[in-house]
Amino acid sequence: MKYFDKGYIASLENLYRINLVNSSSGFKSANLIATKGKNGVSNVAVFSSVIHLGSNPPLLGFVMRPTTVPRNTYENIKATGSYTINHVHEPIIEDAHHCSAKYDSSVSEFSMTNLEEVYDHACPAPFVKGAPVQLHMEFREEHHFKINDTIMIIGEIIGMYVKNELLGEDGFIDLSQGNICAINGLDGYTTPKLKARLPYQRPRKENSINKEFNLSKT
Repeated sequence: MKYFDKGYIASLENLYRINLVNSSSGFKSANLIATKGKNGVSNVAVFSSVIHLGSNPPLLGFVMRPTTVPRNTYENIKATGSYTINHVHEPIIEDAHHCSAKYDSSVSEFSMTNLEEVYDHACPAPFVKGAPVQLHMEFREEHHFKINDTIMIIGEIIGMYVKNELLGEDGFIDLSQGNICAINGLDGYTTPKLKARLPYQRPRKENSINKEFNLSKT
């Protein structure tokens, strides 16, 4: 295995370092976060940082890069308090990825791609038509990380749409049935397939398993 220490990582060419560190965390969720500004213009951007923070109340968080430059998603959420999270699936990969392009707040990414915005009566922000999972979110908190000037946005799920064929009897959403994507690094898209669901685990008795330990690195 190749070893990278802190000093070596810092010395790497910028793009190589970004790709290396960003992909080291493993597969991440691929989501389109859609908002609507006070000017009436919709915005949709791709994010790979959405995480589950709790189920009661149902909370999700995601990370915004520093707001030293205009961030339409952040500005719209702070102005209106509403946004949607829409899962990226195979048919929309290229259009979803294009939403990482930096457009002025007067331009809607929906108009620059084949993505379609749809609305329901309860949510002022648009949903992405056809996304297998669509979540109506309301802003609850933000937390600033001083170490790199990023911001975590925390929102509560107000409502959700889930395609019938994904939803199990116990509430489990089988994302693989919707060909929902994950992101490897910044720009590597993959479609995971469910291999197994395992039962709740309890501690084993000591010495119940014999294991051979090999501490050598290859």
